[in-house]
Amino acid sequence: MTGTDARAGLGAVPHGGAPRRAYLDEILARKRVEVGRRLRHQGALARVAAELPLDAERGRRALAALRRPAGQSRPGIIAEIKFKSPSVGSIRPPAPGTAAALAQAYQRGGAAAVSVLADGPGFGGSPLTVRRVARACSAPVLFKEFVLHPLQVELARVCGASMVLLLVRAHALGPLQSLCDDVRRAGMEPVVEAADEEELAVALRTDATLVGVNARDLRTFDVDMERAARCLDQVDASRVAIFMSGIRTPTDFARLGGTRADAALIGEGLMRCEDPAAGVRAMLETTI
Repeated sequence: MTGTDARAGLGAVPHGGAPRRAYLDEILARKRVEVGRRLRHQGALARVAAELPLDAERGRRALAALRRPAGQSRPGIIAEIKFKSPSVGSIRPPAPGTAAALAQAYQRGGAAAVSVLADGPGFGGSPLTVRRVARACSAPVLFKEFVLHPLQVELARVCGASMVLLLVRAHALGPLQSLCDDVRRAGMEPVVEAADEEELAVALRTDATLVGVNARDLRTFDVDMERAARCLDQVDASRVAIFMSGIRTPTDFARLGGTRADAALIGEGLMRCEDPAAGVRAMLETTI
């Protein structure tokens, strides 16, 4: 299957008819306030971090888990734990132990890694959720957060993450590369996320090995899977290319087999499964 054939049927999915909102602007404004509060207590975090040995292999294990081996017919899966979102509201009711159980189910189903939302107001997560997941499974864990400050990178390390998400849209190139350096010094790997061709050009000017393209525009939450697949074609073979968002069904995932994607991040499509392990297996086993 060629890349063009693989993208057949990957269309634009408008955000559910709701009024268009500047979601990301709202989130980043709230996150700046949150980071300011955390900075007032950074001494406590520093003391905890100082007691933890640096695991220099953590990030390298994540790279190995996500790079698609030559000849493998489809990408790996980064299965996401996300209890709600600003655009659709509640996705799955949270309850004590749910995040850890989901992570274990995802791993049983064959997920290569687990992504955990660390943002509470918008997505129903927290750094504590990341920590619980990292302790519950052996798969690499992505700290999925709106990272604006090195303090959040240190928090990700304390929580046991192997990867940290960095948004091109939230940073100029210089600060973005500086955060990539911070993540690596902490033994983790940055995942630099772009949402269009212009942002991808910035992502590719960093030295990040993990580069993601989000099919969902975080300004409006509209989804365009064809655009994301086209962008991924531009990611050089030395990097790990990640298709992010928009995958809801096994057929959607199977269409990525002939694209550049090494891995695909899947959230809502798995979170709504009654049996998440079976949901991951269905994604990995479906052919078209």
